[in-house]
Amino acid sequence: MKHMILAKFKPEVANKAALLEPIRVLFSAADQIPGVRGAAVYPCCVQRNNRYDVLIVLDMDREALPMYDDSEMHHAWKARYGSLLEKKAIFDCDM
Repeated sequence: MKHMILAKFKPEVANKAALLEPIRVLFSAADQIPGVRGAAVYPCCVQRNNRYDVLIVLDMDREALPMYDDSEMHHAWKARYGSLLEKKAIFDCDM
């Protein structure tokens, strides 16, 4: 399945583009979690107030979701970036 995280940074986050590479580095360890094959990080290519800023797509087995939720990587994502987010949406689908 694809586990997708769509995130919008708070307006006061000055240099959103500078956050993308550290986010990529963080999620580059996704394949270390059993059942997770990898992750891709996509920045938004249109700058408008009503757009989200980044899409993170993890490719994983459905059964791997609890291991991802409990992973150090997931906890680091929430600890480092949670306070910078205005909102986020999570979507899971089979592709």
